[in-house]
Amino acid sequence: MEVQNVKILLADDDLEDRFIMQDAFNAINLPDVPLLVEDGEKVLQHMEQLSQDEGILPSLIVLDLNMPRMSGTETLRELKNIPAYRDIPVIIFSSSMNVMEMHECRQLGALSYMVKPFTYEEYLVSAQHFYDFCLKKHSFPELSSLIQNFK
Repeated sequence: MEVQNVKILLADDDLEDRFIMQDAFNAINLPDVPLLVEDGEKVLQHMEQLSQDEGILPSLIVLDLNMPRMSGTETLRELKNIPAYRDIPVIIFSSSMNVMEMHECRQLGALSYMVKPFTYEEYLVSAQHFYDFCLKKHSFPELSSLIQNFK
């Protein structure tokens, strides 16, 4: 069954945000889809481990911007510099809408930029959108169009 192959790697240093996101995936009956880690270093370690084990690479990587040790931007830069990971879509998931950061993330190859949800219902929608995106049933606005909206 194809469903089992969808994996979403999500990095966020906020324990509560990780907990809510896992809960949202549980609520939409996809408890095994997300893999939640607390920082960019863990993202790279996990990807390296998957490559060594010839595991299934994630269909999507979601990065919080402000994380200790290795920020979302730094993680994005690293991921896009590794040929095996270059084509995995990356969505920036941040609590702030910073146009400068959006520009930088676009230049580094992020697909889109999402503001973190405020309500549990929005988390449920986000989880579903992340999953549907992996199945090519949802598309996120491209960063260039998001940036245009700020002008």
